[in-house]
Amino acid sequence: MSMIFFACVVRVRDGLPLSASTDFYHTQDFLEWRRRLKSLALRLAQYPGRGSAEGCDFSIHFSSFGDVACMAICSCQCPAAMAFCFLETLWWEFTASYDTTCIGLASRPYAFLEFDSIIQKVKWHFNYVSSSHMETSLEKIQEELKLQPPVVLTLEDTDVANGVMNGHTPMHLEPAPNFRMEPVTALGILSLILNIMCAALNLIRGVHLAEHSLQVAHEEIGNILAFLVPFVACIFQCYLYLFYSPARTMKVVLMLLFICLGNMYLHGLRNLWQILFHIGVAFLSSYQILTRQLQEKQSDCGV
Repeated sequence: MSMIFFACVVRVRDGLPLSASTDFYHTQDFLEWRRRLKSLALRLAQYPGRGSAEGCDFSIHFSSFGDVACMAICSCQCPAAMAFCFLETLWWEFTASYDTTCIGLASRPYAFLEFDSIIQKVKWHFNYVSSSHMETSLEKIQEELKLQPPVVLTLEDTDVANGVMNGHTPMHLEPAPNFRMEPVTALGILSLILNIMCAALNLIRGVHLAEHSLQVAHEEIGNILAFLVPFVACIFQCYLYLFYSPARTMKVVLMLLFICLGNMYLHGLRNLWQILFHIGVAFLSSYQILTRQLQEKQSDCGV
């Protein structure tokens, strides 16, 4: 018996549908829940990583991380653990197929409609196939749901009357699902140490220059900023290496640009070798950030 009827992938920040399953359910009740799902997709940024809205015949479940969310319409008999396991599997499949740049640049609905074949495959597997891997995965999701229950939405929260949000959306602070990064490498640890050292040097020099020069020579303000801006950029590089962040490539390029421009501005206060050292550490850190990815999904859902 089919329990998962419809699934789609949307962009969280604006609710843009990226892909969806081809469905053949055209009852009035189902179409009404499709409209509710579309309305809810526009407001996903207000909610934590997991949530559900239940009715008499159908229920909506969603799971989001970063700028990608997966949503599904299921029967009321579908266990929540099964729905969220299905959505997590879809999320891994989609993010493995398309990078954050492509997702961020998508400008038209269903830009990745070819992903429908994957959605159908995963949906069929969860509807009709049972395996020990799936049982293990369901038990894991059940434990997660006990520790971090999904936000429960009312039908009013998904109401599309007049296309206006009703303003009764409850705000919850439960964190999004935790996806682990790949293990830190020895070279990554070295880049962190060097980055922290560069940040400390920038901070010390910037504060020292501010103490001695700000009150008597306002033209030194540029030099002070040239020390403090790279200090902040170095710290943010450490954060980007240790923790996953959406639009990571753009942020890495921006931090690298700040560090390079700051050190070039300091030519005269720093010799050539010092400038090359700071810029070299910035490039090393940027490379380590971009090469450290999310851990590959374990095949515990049997897909």
